[in-house]
Amino acid sequence: MASTAGRRFFEELAQLVNKSVQVVDSDGNLVEGTLLGYDPNTLSLCLGDVKGMGGTRIHRVFIYGSAIARIAASERPFNLEGLAERLERVFPNMVRLYPEAGVIVVMDKIRVTERGVVEGSGPAAERVKDIYERFISEAA
Repeated sequence: MASTAGRRFFEELAQLVNKSVQVVDSDGNLVEGTLLGYDPNTLSLCLGDVKGMGGTRIHRVFIYGSAIARIAASERPFNLEGLAERLERVFPNMVRLYPEAGVIVVMDKIRVTERGVVEGSGPAAERVKDIYERFISEAA
């Protein structure tokens, strides 16, 4: 059970990569920026295009995990798992989800990310694209 919860924690954190986040450190200082990466061992973060206190702009900030009090995401992460479930209904046993990479592979040849179909062509890829677009419109 603990390993499942830990894996889920890192899946949630991975969904925030390339998204805007707010980080509050243990002193109460707030910085906002794009989460570029994290170290799973220390929970250290790398933020880009950071807006610091007083409106200062900083290209990159690295924050050590022990200094972080809170991480907040202002935009909702894409529900890749929900899309994979939807695709599985149409393409049973032909859908593989790779949450850490942010990709779904259908029929070992069609790649789908939160941006849509990024690889693959033909009628099956068109069908996947239709499912993706319907999924996006229902989520909005």
